[in-house]
Amino acid sequence: MKAPINKKILIVEDQFIEANNLQMILKRAGYVVTGIARSFEIALKLISRDRPDLVLLDIYLQEDLTGIDLAKELRKQNIAFVYLSANSNQEIFDQAKRTKPYGFLVKPFREKDVLVTLDIAWYLHEENLESLRRKEEGKAAPKPMAGNGGCKDIIGYSKGLKNALEHVMIVAESDISVLIMGESGTGKERLVDCIHSNSRRRSKPLIKVSCTTLPANLIESELFGHERGAFTGALDKRIGKFEQADGGTIFLDEIGDMPPELQVKLLRVLQEKEIDRLGGKGSIKIDVRVIAATNRNMEKEVAEGRFRLDLYYRLNVFPLVLPPLRERKEDIPLLAAHFTALFSDKFNRKIKGVSAAALNRLLNYSWPGNIRELEHVIERSVLLCREDELTEVHLPSNAQPIPSANADRMRTIFENERDHILAALQKCNGKIYGKGGAAELLEINVSTLNSRIKKLGIEKGSYLSVK
Repeated sequence: MKAPINKKILIVEDQFIEANNLQMILKRAGYVVTGIARSFEIALKLISRDRPDLVLLDIYLQEDLTGIDLAKELRKQNIAFVYLSANSNQEIFDQAKRTKPYGFLVKPFREKDVLVTLDIAWYLHEENLESLRRKEEGKAAPKPMAGNGGCKDIIGYSKGLKNALEHVMIVAESDISVLIMGESGTGKERLVDCIHSNSRRRSKPLIKVSCTTLPANLIESELFGHERGAFTGALDKRIGKFEQADGGTIFLDEIGDMPPELQVKLLRVLQEKEIDRLGGKGSIKIDVRVIAATNRNMEKEVAEGRFRLDLYYRLNVFPLVLPPLRERKEDIPLLAAHFTALFSDKFNRKIKGVSAAALNRLLNYSWPGNIRELEHVIERSVLLCREDELTEVHLPSNAQPIPSANADRMRTIFENERDHILAALQKCNGKIYGKGGAAELLEINVSTLNSRIKKLGIEKGSYLSVK
């Protein structure tokens, strides 16, 4: 990895050996190290003198004022910072997160982790500065694009999804651990496929493991393998999932369900890059990238003692958050069109699209099961449909509308008009003019419709059916 030209970094660390190791890593990579500060006061003086581009900041300093206090000053000055940490307790970790760092590096430091974390920090900092510039100049954020880059199988254009996909493309080429967080059914596994297929490991295996479905008494054998005779019933040698993934990627789904005794062993794998088969006589070196996912609140799991904080740090080098479908309403028309086309083909039906009334019901449902539930609803509705348009969507009998903090707020004319035009475009498969086009359906002039589409910010990708 090549360091950005002339980037200056200050190290704030009161342990000499660790600070010196960091300095050597940074200098080898081409960074300018402006100094090493071992206290809050010295750090302030060096920041004032040299104005570093980024600060590597120990959470704990051996004085009353801590790294968290210094982080608040850095935030005021728009200087990027990454925390250095050993095992912090939950309260300290929460305080640190509230200062909005660009990452955490866990002691002991590995060169690759340091450099990749810095690459990510530079990107996120530039993105933040650009956002501040646009805000000061009164400019709107760039409009989302219709495509999803290297993640062709992921459908949607909402801001939350686009943000997650941008971060996927940043992290894909590196080898650092990724933790994907999101409710069940939001598409976390699709994100894993996207990361792997855009990585340098794409030609190697992607091994998927569900920590929930593995039997408690066999989980260690499943992950790390065993030798013949290692335990009663071990009649043959078994190659574990980590060895199967050597050179590639392993996906640990529902990592929050991993038993505590296995968490210790996974931590060792992440730190030492080696595994021990049950009954084996020595360690086996492996080259595996780890991606984990969970639908749990991992900080709560850590706070309540069910998940190791040091393992959480190791996995959470680059967190990705997938928003629930109820927060991605603008993606529902495109997803509905995609699933309608998919199941129309599967069941040999000729359904052109979803009616405006049916789409309105989809838009106003809360989707507790997220995209997976939407897929099942559309599948059942297509199976029961006897027309050339999906006019009925079979939602659960106890379906509740989307809960909103602004439940009493009336939708604006702008919002209603946008949804109405989107529904018409989706029904007409994106056709705007001519017989059967959206202009004819809405009974307005083609030029007027084009003008409204442009003014309402409706992108082509939000209404074209995906086959």
